[in-house]
Amino acid sequence: MILLDTSVLSLAYRRKYRTHEDQPREVLILQRMVATHKPIAIPGIVFQEFLSGLREQNQFQQLQKMVASFPIILATQSHHLDAANLANICRHAGVTTSATDCLIAAITIEQQAQLFTTDQDFINIASHCSLRLLK
Repeated sequence: MILLDTSVLSLAYRRKYRTHEDQPREVLILQRMVATHKPIAIPGIVFQEFLSGLREQNQFQQLQKMVASFPIILATQSHHLDAANLANICRHAGVTTSATDCLIAAITIEQQAQLFTTDQDFINIASHCSLRLLK
């Protein structure tokens, strides 16, 4: 399974591109994965982040419909415990993390999935745990 991060969803659905050639590589990869029915899901916190900060209710509703086909994986108490532990491990190693990123990483690890992201913070996190990133 592949879990999508907010960075990839934002590139694919919150930005407009003039031509197909203007689209970033990550957008093209996501389109190909959707077209070939790869198993893709979204952590609940990513779903929330993706839909936050919008100026218009119309845009909120449009974006919600765009990602409605992806299953949402909600965090459990165990995910939160694992995220806190991961944050402590990273902090001890001198790596700054956010609670959100650690939760996304914990969910991805527990699901034995790969995280599709453009956020470089996850590379730092992955060097201290079993987080697998989509290459």
